[in-house]
Amino acid sequence: MRKFMYPLFLLVILASCTSKKNTEDFINASSGRYLFNENEVLEIFFKEQILYAKWRGNEHIKLLKVNDSSFYMKELNEKIVFVKQPEMHIELATKTEHEGIIYHFKKMTTGEKIPNEYFKANEFDKALTAFKAIKEKDSLSPVIREQSINRLGYTFIRKKNYNTALEIFKINAELYPKSSNVFNSLGEVYFLKKDTVTAIVNFKKSLSINPENRSSKRFLIKINEK
Repeated sequence: MRKFMYPLFLLVILASCTSKKNTEDFINASSGRYLFNENEVLEIFFKEQILYAKWRGNEHIKLLKVNDSSFYMKELNEKIVFVKQPEMHIELATKTEHEGIIYHFKKMTTGEKIPNEYFKANEFDKALTAFKAIKEKDSLSPVIREQSINRLGYTFIRKKNYNTALEIFKINAELYPKSSNVFNSLGEVYFLKKDTVTAIVNFKKSLSINPENRSSKRFLIKINEK
């Protein structure tokens, strides 16, 4: 506890010696959205020249000013630093817990969205493009895990929003064309949409990849019994 309170005490002392007002240039340069990770955004905004962050459902996280470019975020127990060069971005001040990793959050361009935001806007082609870009950059990124995307599709199936589920499964099939499971999911949503012809095509595709896929076998039996 002492290890935590001591640096926090120093930050409070530093903050009390720093002008609380932010310049217009800094406000204009730093306001905006930053990529916390490939599918999560940290938004920075100002209210009456006071800096706030919007992050993970918290709409108004007030940031404690340490100096003209550094601020303390209590919710994260992190000091964030705005760096102007070579272009505006956020870095986390180094500390032992980071284990030598430098955290760098790129500022997003106007209109740029993350995959989840494209989903919410029903811009599925752009979501696919965003996922492909992530996969090309980091094929092991948790954002593009096959199981995660599939689970997202099934959340819409449970809501009986079959059209959105279909688009999500289509994206998964584009990302993982050798996966029996994704084609089984495609077959299932077509089955629920009463498009049995296309459902059969996808169940057979699933079985061509993995002949032991039990779900695809069960659905084909169910279709043939009708």
